[in-house]
Amino acid sequence: MDKQLGIGLMSGTSLDGIDAVLIEIEGSSVNTKVKVIDSLTHEYESDVRHALKELCFPETASLEKICSMNMFLGRELGMLVNKLLDKASIGKEEVLFVSSHGQTIFHKPLGGEKRMDVPGTLQIGDLSMLSEITGITAVGDFRTADMSAGGQGAPLVSFVDYILFNNPYRSRAIQNIGGIGNVTYIPRNAQKDQVMSFDTGPGNMVIDEIVYRITESKQVYDKDGEIASKGNVNQKLLNKLMEHPYLKLRPPKTTGRELFGNSFVDSVMSNSSGLPSEDIVATVTAWTAKTIADSYSRFIESPSNSIDDVVIGGGGSYNPFLMEQLRRYLPNKTVYKHEDFQLSSNLKEAIAFAILGYHCLIGKSNQIPSATGAENPVIMGKISHTQPQAFQQLSALRGNLH
Repeated sequence: MDKQLGIGLMSGTSLDGIDAVLIEIEGSSVNTKVKVIDSLTHEYESDVRHALKELCFPETASLEKICSMNMFLGRELGMLVNKLLDKASIGKEEVLFVSSHGQTIFHKPLGGEKRMDVPGTLQIGDLSMLSEITGITAVGDFRTADMSAGGQGAPLVSFVDYILFNNPYRSRAIQNIGGIGNVTYIPRNAQKDQVMSFDTGPGNMVIDEIVYRITESKQVYDKDGEIASKGNVNQKLLNKLMEHPYLKLRPPKTTGRELFGNSFVDSVMSNSSGLPSEDIVATVTAWTAKTIADSYSRFIESPSNSIDDVVIGGGGSYNPFLMEQLRRYLPNKTVYKHEDFQLSSNLKEAIAFAILGYHCLIGKSNQIPSATGAENPVIMGKISHTQPQAFQQLSALRGNLH
């Protein structure tokens, strides 16, 4: 199969912006090979970030706002793709696909007792708008296929972690710290069905919201962990945070802003009244690290399972205070960053969704049931091509597969 050019787009639960990466890709599953050609990041303006945050909560969301933002984000994603192509001096006719995770505004991994109260998830950023703006086949809405097969629709990147980090001699925990933290555990010389993955709990989400509040919206995150490094970890507050019920739930499990959003931060602030702001930030940062270490000891490590390497990715890997806390809580582990494996922590998830999108287009399953809880492997993703040229490119690819 010939090498193809594709673009991956990622907008995470941190609501900080969109990462776009142009890649060259060939092969499939463990034989997948990826080369990064170029990349671009677009930070959300404050009004867009605020509007997106409103959509994540039933009390501030509305059907009209969701409909409008779905199309607006599709257009924003498309315009970013066009800027990336201009930057790389690549014509759209050279690119086979653009693959978008979309912006999650609600994720409900478990159903209720009523007949119509079934699990579901909603990512916005319309694929038809994305395809029309770029003139390229668009792939997205990955989670729903996994949930249709009984999975929780997350974590999805475990499929890519297995491709990139499986090792015959080392057991690895691949830990992403975005808005939410999630881990993929890959035993040494693992088969796919031995891979385990779940959301460990909060990543940067709680830290970011507290920094936003204490700086009166002047900062949206703790750059380089500067605020946390000036404070002290308050053990009483940390112990209280570690009592959260989610942390005791057994995998497979996923979470998001529904559990660790504004209402949760309200309770953190009320439980920390009288503490210096720096101490609050230091404590919730240490909490993220401790939830990760606690998840490993509770759910992964056993007499038959060990962790040799911990590989940290996502925005949290650029926070020195958080990395220091991780090493403190994981004293017997070698803690790496994605950069130690020649992979950008910032771009990892955008690359991952490019890989997932490509597998969808070539008709290959692109999720790991043991990670998501699904009953069987599925091909995740929906495809949109609004222009004949994009359809013809995809048809030519599929013709070459037979």
